[in-house]
Amino acid sequence: MNQLEFSNKVISLQDKLFRIAKRLLVSTDEAQDASQEILSKLWEKRSDLEGLRSVEAYAITMTKNYCLDRLKLKEASNLRLVHSNYESASDNVQRTIEQQDQLDLVDAFLKTLPTQQQLLFQLREVEGMEYDEIEKILDMKPTAIRVSLSRIRKQLREQLLKMNSYGIS
Repeated sequence: MNQLEFSNKVISLQDKLFRIAKRLLVSTDEAQDASQEILSKLWEKRSDLEGLRSVEAYAITMTKNYCLDRLKLKEASNLRLVHSNYESASDNVQRTIEQQDQLDLVDAFLKTLPTQQQLLFQLREVEGMEYDEIEKILDMKPTAIRVSLSRIRKQLREQLLKMNSYGIS
């Protein structure tokens, strides 16, 4: 694989790899380091990439494994899960505050999930990946993916309804 092919297939994934790393490691610096490390490793293995069915799935799996290794080794400096992809276009301050409270509640809920479920939610709901792609990355059966996502959504919905019924936005 030459530099142009590598750039077209792999460098275009850099933002997605960064978002996944940030979801797992939380720290922007750690996520940038992780995504750069993965890109470096992919460059070293560029000749092997041509034989893969999905370079994207391979890169995401590498990112996931690298981040999980960092967390296991307690090298990550910040383990708090932060959702920073949200930008409000609304000028309504009250609505903005309510939406931020909802996001904080979602983040708090996601922190309670096991890492595998956090990653599953990230890949499907944030990255918008298809079930077959997630199946390859997480090595889960499609039925297990659907059931897990359904349970996560149900628990999240219950948490949101519970908080809203107490008058907390």
